[in-house]
Amino acid sequence: MTQERFKVIPAVHVFFVRDGQILMLRRLNTGYEDGNYSVPAGHVDGGEPIRNAAAREVWEETTIVVELDDLRLIHTMHAFASDGERVNFFFAPTDWTGEPANAEPDKCDDLSWFPIDQLPSNTVPYVRAAFANFRAKVPYSEFGWQR
Repeated sequence: MTQERFKVIPAVHVFFVRDGQILMLRRLNTGYEDGNYSVPAGHVDGGEPIRNAAAREVWEETTIVVELDDLRLIHTMHAFASDGERVNFFFAPTDWTGEPANAEPDKCDDLSWFPIDQLPSNTVPYVRAAFANFRAKVPYSEFGWQR
């Protein structure tokens, strides 16, 4: 008999940083962290490579086009939450095409640039932690685990 293996949910996040600012969006009507700021992000679809998922989520949420070769993996986080474990892949593009626009107004009520040293106080906690690790050049972290 074959035993089913443990599964973890993969998610992607993209840090757009330019001129000392980071692009963030305020979540709305998603059922998760609504009213808090995050970055363009989402789950990986089955049969979809991680970088493809990152580029797709960016386009779906902001209309920005990012080429796969321009996405740099800058942090990985193994996170624990009440609804399960996730492995979060954080990317920072080296280049992109277009200016951000709110392409999902039913899921986002603000899309703005913020100073990288003054993230909104209502930033999703694990995103804040990942951004701090990115700035400190820490490639891997864990979040939400009881020690």
